[in-house]
Parts: sequence; C-alpha cells; structure tokens
Amino acid sequence: MRFMVMIKANENSEAGKMPSAELIAAMGRFNEEFGKAVKILSLNGLHPLQSGVRVSYGKGKPTVTEGPFIETKEVLGGYWMVEANSKEELVEWALRCPAEEGDTIEIRQIFGASDFAIKK
Repeated sequence: MRFMVMIKANENSEAGKMPSAELIAAMGRFNEEFGKAVKILSLNGLHPLQSGVRVSYGKGKPTVTEGPFIETKEVLGGYWMVEANSKEELVEWALRCPAEEGDTIEIRQIFGASDFAIKK
C-alpha cells in the first residue's frame, strides 16, 4: 500500500528558519532507518508559504493568490511518499520521528488505480 506521511509546518519553518544541525542529523538517521523498514518513494521538505502560490477555482475565472494564504497550523512542511504494509506500521514510525514540539504528522493512504475500477 502507498501512503503519504506529512509533517505540518511550524512557526520556525514558515519564518524560513532552518532546523538545528542536531535536528537535521537526527532526521537523517531517522530517514535512513525508516528507509530500511519501508520503501521510501520520495521525501522532501517544502519552502515556506510566502514563496508559494495558490490557484483557486470558483465561478468564472480562476484566482491566483501569492503566499502566504493560510494559517501556519494548516500548512504542509514536508512529506514522505512510501510503500508500507499498513497504516499501523507508519504510526509506529511516526512515534519515533525526531519532530519538534508542536509538530503534527498526518498519515494518509494513496488511492490506487483499482480504487477507481468500475465494479460490475
């Protein structure tokens, strides 16, 4: 099964402050061990909202809004795209992640082609 494991941004990441060298090293060790347990398809941190843009669709013409455009608590700060045996396995790994105080990790399963197959 494929999952997206997301870590929410925090005030520091949205202010453009880089994590401490210790946290970067701890996350590197975590990612190395995590990659031995599950297949990591992709992992990335994201730049702050101030450098982003949003295209919104409503009635008429789409609207383009330069960042920042939402509260920090709702912003994605980074993610892992993984193949794992279960959501529960990923919860166990999330509990081991060297996240900072106040961080939130969210785990969501990714739809596969078979989820959209027409059933007869």
